Amino acid sequence: MSGQGLCLDPVGVRDVGAGGSGLVAGWWRRWRAFAPLVALTVVVLLGAGLWFAGQRGAAHACWAATALVTLTVTLQWFVQSLRRHRIGVDVIATLALISSLVIGEYLAGAVVALMLATGHTLETYAQGRATRDLHALLARAPRRARRRCPDGGIQDVDVNEVREGDRLLVGPGEVVPVDGVGEDAATLDESVVTGESQAVERRAGDRLASGVVNAGAAFGLRATATAAESTYAGIVRLAEQASAEKAPMVRLADRYAALFVPFTLALAVIAWAASGQFVRAVAVLVVATPCPLLLATPIAIVSGLSRAARRGVLVRDGGSLERLGRAQTLLMDKTGTLTTGRPESARVVTTPGGDRDELLRLAASVEQLSPHVLAAAIVREAKDRGMRLAVPAQMTEEPGQGVGGRVDGHLVRVGQHESDLPDWAVHERRQAESDGLSPVWVSLDGTLAGAVLLRDPVRPDAGETVRRLRQAGFRRLVMLTGDRPEAAERVAHAVGVDDVVARCSPQDKAARVRAESDRAVTVMVGDGVNDAPALASAGVGVALGATGATASADVADAVLSVDRLDRLADTVEIARRSRTIAVQSAGAGMGMAVVAMVAAAFGLLPPVAGAFLQEGIDVAVILNALRALGGGWQVGR
Repeated sequence: MSGQGLCLDPVGVRDVGAGGSGLVAGWWRRWRAFAPLVALTVVVLLGAGLWFAGQRGAAHACWAATALVTLTVTLQWFVQSLRRHRIGVDVIATLALISSLVIGEYLAGAVVALMLATGHTLETYAQGRATRDLHALLARAPRRARRRCPDGGIQDVDVNEVREGDRLLVGPGEVVPVDGVGEDAATLDESVVTGESQAVERRAGDRLASGVVNAGAAFGLRATATAAESTYAGIVRLAEQASAEKAPMVRLADRYAALFVPFTLALAVIAWAASGQFVRAVAVLVVATPCPLLLATPIAIVSGLSRAARRGVLVRDGGSLERLGRAQTLLMDKTGTLTTGRPESARVVTTPGGDRDELLRLAASVEQLSPHVLAAAIVREAKDRGMRLAVPAQMTEEPGQGVGGRVDGHLVRVGQHESDLPDWAVHERRQAESDGLSPVWVSLDGTLAGAVLLRDPVRPDAGETVRRLRQAGFRRLVMLTGDRPEAAERVAHAVGVDDVVARCSPQDKAARVRAESDRAVTVMVGDGVNDAPALASAGVGVALGATGATASADVADAVLSVDRLDRLADTVEIARRSRTIAVQSAGAGMGMAVVAMVAAAFGLLPPVAGAFLQEGIDVAVILNALRALGGGWQVGR
């Protein structure tokens, strides 16, 4: 008992012991963004109370203090902009506050201060809410693992110490620490990674992605990747980048600010020079502070990233989300994308008079130590037939060629067959091609003895998914595959794509993606290492992270953490909606601001009224941008 107590994480013990102080700290972190706005509002309202009580001097002092405090902050922003060699709307805010104080328009300066605090607070709140789903991924990253020792014991280790081939134990309620192959049947809660709330059953031998939660009894796991190379690590890296990087539309907003600032200053100088009234220049500056474009655009884009994350799609940055919203062409790998990526045994063929069951048993005995997806299909078929597999000796594997080993005195080789095929094998290969099957040849003691014929079934929802993708805005859908033309055409006809390119090497896929990209914004979807060059060449590369390779996820602009391609259609609709809302909010806000500035230049809008009007404009465009967090009419069905 005492030993178990010593294993408790001290951070967890401290949090429990802290009790109320921990709650207070959490409350403060949640609400501290509102503290400056609340404090300034209290001082401004105090000044209003003093004004109506006849204490005009004290009221002016409260409002002037509010403007001065805010001026110190805007000056810091201005200096930071200069250090980055960029002039933004900080200079307008600073000049508006200074000029208001100079001519004694203290209330106008106080309202400008409230305006800046309101905009900053709403932006902080919106971005905090929008990135909550991304930060939740970071918080749930696996940190510890239970490793089986050679003597049968269990060792608790840092997840970064896990190596490929290690045998792990995943207890009830624990997070699967690394990608691996289940040694036992398991019940998993994959909602954290995929967004699906229902528990799923996985059989022994199934590949399991890191980050999912064990919702049943403890099970064994053989690691197939380190923590840094696992699925969840790739998703976390994507989440970090999505939180940190700026979208091109946001950078475009910065460039618009560079045009807006000189326009505002020129209009203020013209109004002053034409009328001889400095107060008109002050009114122009007040109305121009701050620029709604800079507030609305980031909120809408980050909100779109958050919504996509809730649908199980991690988008690398706002730029990728924007390109996804403009995409016209979609290229898809066949295996694992339109098909299940989980081959099934169709039948076993042998030389005339051969024993099919014995051939399958020998092949599965050798394949049980191979991590290849085709090997898993052969082993699964043998186990489903109740066969007892032998442990192979002298095991060897050549990537792309096959595996070999000695089983029950026979030298067994499974995989490609390099020499000429005998007549019976030629006949079986032609029949397999006609049926859309792939042969895995089996040799015994150097002589071809038969083959296991495998099929990769089309996903049951592939046709409906293609329809959804067209509905989301894709005008051209192309399937790329390294498979034979006959098999590729069969799948293409079943799902309804516009074009199919068979026998594609990784280089051919990348070249086709580049050619399509010359005509329209292009999206490429794939799940394997061989898809990585094509994903990197596309306008937006999308990796199937639930079943795909880390190499694909690392070069992709988005990862589908749920094994459902229709979520890509959801994300495209989210992207289009977020971009529309961003443009709408920024355009409407800027338009109203310019109209108000012109009115101020003609003396129709005094500084105080202009400040209140601009406050309303800013709040309106930010609240409109927040609509990107909620609904499209089809997303989430």
